[in-house]
Amino acid sequence: MKSPDPAIAIVYFTGHGHTRRLAEAVAEGAAPARMIDVESMSDADWAALDAADAVVFGTPTYMGSSAAVFDGFLEEAASRWEDQLWADKIAGGFTVGTYPAGDKLSTLIRLAVYAAQMGMIWVGPTEIGPPVNPDNPGLNGDGSNLGVTATSSRDKDQLIDAGDLETARRFGVRIRAACKRWTR
Repeated sequence: MKSPDPAIAIVYFTGHGHTRRLAEAVAEGAAPARMIDVESMSDADWAALDAADAVVFGTPTYMGSSAAVFDGFLEEAASRWEDQLWADKIAGGFTVGTYPAGDKLSTLIRLAVYAAQMGMIWVGPTEIGPPVNPDNPGLNGDGSNLGVTATSSRDKDQLIDAGDLETARRFGVRIRAACKRWTR
């Protein structure tokens, strides 16, 4: 029988700290969750990913796609495909870009297709912000349903605006709830 507290891993690459800040917000909502930076992965991190009930992917969007460093991680993790080691894990994703559109959807599509090929169950956010729901100012400002998207803040001390951070935190809560439901 599965543990009542699902194991959630948030694996990410950050170029300038923005994606790490989003990963922290997702982790806060999904708590407890293990954050794994692809640039400093250990054997213990790989073991945690293999044992996780959920894997949430995070990468900046550079020139309309996921960052090359993160793509290297995905290629290495694909070694688990043949034996379907990640099949039936909950999966989700998040990205950040410079502009509000910024072609971030193409990054999320890349992550969702990857998860599907790995046999994972993709979960997107459910937050509805303005103009549809004016009672949720700042939430899901990009209107993304495939995954969480954020726009890098012009305030480099802040990195990510408060609304995008709250959207990411709530996404972490949703991942935990989906994981509990799926793994019961």
